[in-house]
Amino acid sequence: MSLVQFTTDGNVGIIRLDRPPVNALNRELVSDIADAVGEAGHPSLRAVVITGGDHFAAGADIKEFGAVFESDDEDELAADLGLAVSRLEQLDKPTIAAVTGFALGGGLELAMGADFRYLAEGAQVGQPEIKLGIIPGAGGTQRLARIVGFQRAKELVFSGRMVDAAEALAIGLADKVLPSDEVVDAALADAARWAEGPTRAYGAAKRAMLAGFGVEVGLDAELAEFKALFASEDAREGVQAFIEKRQADFTGS
Repeated sequence: MSLVQFTTDGNVGIIRLDRPPVNALNRELVSDIADAVGEAGHPSLRAVVITGGDHFAAGADIKEFGAVFESDDEDELAADLGLAVSRLEQLDKPTIAAVTGFALGGGLELAMGADFRYLAEGAQVGQPEIKLGIIPGAGGTQRLARIVGFQRAKELVFSGRMVDAAEALAIGLADKVLPSDEVVDAALADAARWAEGPTRAYGAAKRAMLAGFGVEVGLDAELAEFKALFASEDAREGVQAFIEKRQADFTGS
């Protein structure tokens, strides 16, 4: 894993994304995240913290989307990220995402795969995919609605706006807000406390609650819609406009 550092602190696993400057999600980083989540599943580890550097993850590397349009190959980045997020969500131990800087698009989707989200005071989160003419494709439409409620999630997905830490806390998207230099330490300290608890019971509770969510059908529908959008002119225009740093001219086609 060249773009993710996986370490341990006692019985706590630590996944740290390491693709400066903003941890933009490309295929290699997503693959490394999946590998790190696999390592975090080791039974000797009883809690997990996932974090980044100055930024948690500022979304997908849009240049890879542009390459998809040029090659006419179906993009698998969202599918691969979605699988990694689901694996994180299904770990049978408590997990905390310690978010600094940006957690946007796939970055927020990754953070929502954790049981808890601790945000730095200056953090900003959101699902801005709509501005590219596409939708979240790694669980954003499903987990966001289940965390903050259907109508609020609809507004956030439709607008693509960024949410600051204070609002994230108010709507339940953040569990704690802390100074930037304290957020990772707080996550590690709380993870260490979770790791001393009844791990098998935590795992059972997570499985039961996820079963009640019924998220799998929704994730399949989301990914199908995401992939279909790559055939649209609006998606091509939105991605190209982002790359060229100009306003997109959407036509609804």
